Amino acid sequence: MTHGVTINDVAREAGVSISTVSRIINGTAFVADDKRRAVETAMQRLGFQPNYLARTLITGRSMTVGVIAEDIVSPFYADVIRGVEHALLDTPYQPVLNSGHWSTQYETRAIDTLIYRKVDALLLLGSTLGDDTLRDVAGRVPLILFGRRVPGLESHCLTLDQRGAALNATRHLIELGHRRIVHLHGPPGQQDAQERRAGYRDALTGNGLPLHPELELQGDFLEQSAAQALTHLLDARVPFTAVFAGNDQMAAGARLALHRRGLRVPDDVSLIGFDDLPASAFTIPPLTTVRQPTYQIGQALARHALHVLAGEPSSLPDFDLTLILRESTRPLR
Repeated sequence: MTHGVTINDVAREAGVSISTVSRIINGTAFVADDKRRAVETAMQRLGFQPNYLARTLITGRSMTVGVIAEDIVSPFYADVIRGVEHALLDTPYQPVLNSGHWSTQYETRAIDTLIYRKVDALLLLGSTLGDDTLRDVAGRVPLILFGRRVPGLESHCLTLDQRGAALNATRHLIELGHRRIVHLHGPPGQQDAQERRAGYRDALTGNGLPLHPELELQGDFLEQSAAQALTHLLDARVPFTAVFAGNDQMAAGARLALHRRGLRVPDDVSLIGFDDLPASAFTIPPLTTVRQPTYQIGQALARHALHVLAGEPSSLPDFDLTLILRESTRPLR
């Protein structure tokens, strides 16, 4: 990097005014594409690096968007984050990532850290915090929520019909003749997990089938929890013919538990997941699951944040959840 290069040098090299260079660096106004390219080329050639701390002090903006997921290494959240990142690529804003780790303590710390670092907006991908706390956060920084609907913040909340999608997935198994269906559900208190569990129960009661508490197994949306829970059920010799897992990762754990007992999917046990992670189409057999458009969701959240920061009207779109039929389910024989 060349030291001592100033904004004046960049303007002279690009053949534009100093104010044009400033607008491009700060993202404060529209600049024609040819001028933007000339300035970016000049900055690269001269090795100019903007002083972002000084810019933050002057403009009151850091040009960053905080993103907190329950777990940023989760395949589900990773694809949402990929959508956020791509939506911000050609803008002055950069994402800053952190994890909440399914913990109110760690999520609160992550929020406080990002606000302290002056992020301009905050995206929460799921949250363990109460509604009052989230409303308080929204009073400190523009807040966009995915997977939570908070009274008073509805216009900045993106939620999907998790309950209806879970009902459809369970009903598919019932239509195939299954009556004793295991449900591996997510963490207690997690909104998506609660709604999917409710949808599972809706499908059973709506088809005149009894609820069996012993078939509702606690998981944490990770593979190991599902493998352990289903192994314990198999050890107890509780009969079942199908499994509806609360997400694809738990479906993978369930598949492992069945495999270790010599049970084949779908010949012996039908299996459905939720999310349609990229790898789910390539398991053996390919997994029947509910598709969530994770990448498009991430893009929509980021674009909404950009509109909010620009003071422009914006609404979050609705997304459909689709049951994707593959080879992991079959009629009961």
